[in-house]
Amino acid sequence: MAVPDEPPVYKPGVNWGDALGIVARPTGGSYGTPVAEGAGFKYDEATLHELVKEWLDLAKEFKDDLIDAELLAKAQPPGKEFASGGNADITRESGQALKETLDQRVAYCEKMADKYRTALGKYATAEDGATTAINQQPKGII
Repeated sequence: MAVPDEPPVYKPGVNWGDALGIVARPTGGSYGTPVAEGAGFKYDEATLHELVKEWLDLAKEFKDDLIDAELLAKAQPPGKEFASGGNADITRESGQALKETLDQRVAYCEKMADKYRTALGKYATAEDGATTAINQQPKGII
């Protein structure tokens, strides 16, 4: 089995089908699915829901990683000698830096999910407005 020359590139909405990404099959309602130009929406409603879910899932992964970072931030030296104490100090500092970074990433992911929720609200409002406009049109043949 040949290894691709290019590094793998994340392509949202593509089900690769194998580890090397040899066979790509687009999935419906996913990123990049073309939608008609109109009121400024670039994603359809299904994609917006998918994006909210993916950002929240990523935030949850970072929250899960915070548990391990907490352990690093509380590391104790295995012995009383100088090297062990210094190593534990550095490990705690690294754990604290990791916790801060993960907290920032959780906040970023949650903000992104909120942005897509806001877009969903605007999408629903635009849909309601269009439905109202269509329903106000005269019925039958003119």
